[in-house]
Parts: sequence; structure tokens; C-alpha cells
Amino acid sequence: MQATSAPSALRIEGLVKEYRPGAPVLKSINLTVQGTGLTSIIGPSGTGKSTLIRCINRLTEPTSGRILLQCDGETVDVAQLRGAALRRARSQIGMVFQEYNLIERLTVMENLLTGRLGHLSAWRAWRRKFDPADIAYAQELLGVVGLGGFASQRADALSGGQRQRVGIARALMQRPAVLLADEPTSSLDPKTSVEIIQLLREQGVQRGIPVMVNIHDVALARRYSDRIIGMNGGHIVFDGPPAELTDAHLDTIYGGRAWLK
Repeated sequence: MQATSAPSALRIEGLVKEYRPGAPVLKSINLTVQGTGLTSIIGPSGTGKSTLIRCINRLTEPTSGRILLQCDGETVDVAQLRGAALRRARSQIGMVFQEYNLIERLTVMENLLTGRLGHLSAWRAWRRKFDPADIAYAQELLGVVGLGGFASQRADALSGGQRQRVGIARALMQRPAVLLADEPTSSLDPKTSVEIIQLLREQGVQRGIPVMVNIHDVALARRYSDRIIGMNGGHIVFDGPPAELTDAHLDTIYGGRAWLK
């Protein structure tokens, strides 16, 4: 875990999400994420991992609670924002998706540049008038994620691992205050999964931003995380460094060990 002296990039207080009244998926989640490091969220399907990630960037509307994010030196409650203020906050939250969410007919470069749309005026966004500096930064990021020669390739011509690398680069185009990833390795083979988690962690460290990953692969989480959060039934039941995650904790998180067989 990160030292407690590090600034808090994200603080969640009393977060509740109900898709049906009286049946909360998230049950008063309290969580503080420091200014850097990889935090992995593990737990069985249906326990609220993806809902937690998606509430942070308001892809899912929280029922109640606060989501306090450091944006440009000030703390905002993302859960309460609307309109232009919400768009500004979301432009500070990078998101990597399980199914990539690329625009298939666009090139890799064009997909990356969509990560800057939230930072442009409405007129410039509509005209796709990007600054030369943004184009140069996109090219730099393609090199960072190992796709330096792919700028003009269409997204639908890429492999799954390459698409996920484009997704990471697109999220980094936002110069985010926090980077979220919702099951970024679930559609990938084991070797590519390791490469993607390594890339996410490296970029978080190099850029001094926290990375939160919802992941099913416990071994991968143990190997690369600075912190693991275990969830069960809409509650956080473990929160600590990988070295402290015991078999007893995994029993609590997953409800037994049948999942190991």
C-alpha cells in the first residue's frame, strides 16, 4: 500500500448503488485511494466490482454517497456534478474498458485523439480540430504502448491485445488524475494479460497517478498490485497489500475454495 502521507487522489464516502429499490449492489463503500500505485479490486461476479468502477466516473449513477476527486488542484464531488462541471471532471478520469470501446472504422490515431475531445471547446470538438501538440502526444503514447507503427491502421484490423493498448493510450491522452480499468484482461490470453497489467502499473507509476483495476485473476493481482481490495456482497472485506492476502481472506472474499479447483 502507498504511504499514508501521499495525497489522496480519490475518496469515496458512504457509496450506495441500488439498481432496484431496497436491493443495494454497493452497501456504503468507504475507500481512500492515494496519489499513485496499482489498486486491484477482486471478488466474485455480481459483488459490485464493476459497479464501483463505473460509479466513480458516473457511467453508472450512484444512489447516494460522495465521490471526492482531486481535479486541477481542487476537490470535487463527482456524485453531485451535472452538465459542464461533470464533463470537466470526467475528462480527468481515464477509463479502460473490457471490450475496448474503440470506434472500429477509425484509425488508431483517430481513436487516441478522441481522448482529448473533453478538453476542447464544443466547436473544435465537432470539427475535430486538434492541437498539433495533442497529435504529437498521441504519437508519443503509441510508442509508449508498443504501437509506434500503427497510427494509420484501422481499429478493426487489430488484435485484442493491440486494441487494449490503444484503449490505454486513449485514456492517457486525457492526462487523467486517476485511471480506471474494468476487467481489462478478461478477453486476453495469459501472456497478453500480464503485459497489459504491467503496462497499466508502469504508466501509473511514471505519471504519478493511481490506477484502479477490476480483475478476476487473483494471481495477477497479487503479482503486480500495490494494494488489493476484496469485495463480497457489496462490501469491502479485505483492503491491504498483496503480502497480507491470506487463504482465509480469499475464503471470505469468494465464499470457500471451490473456485481454486
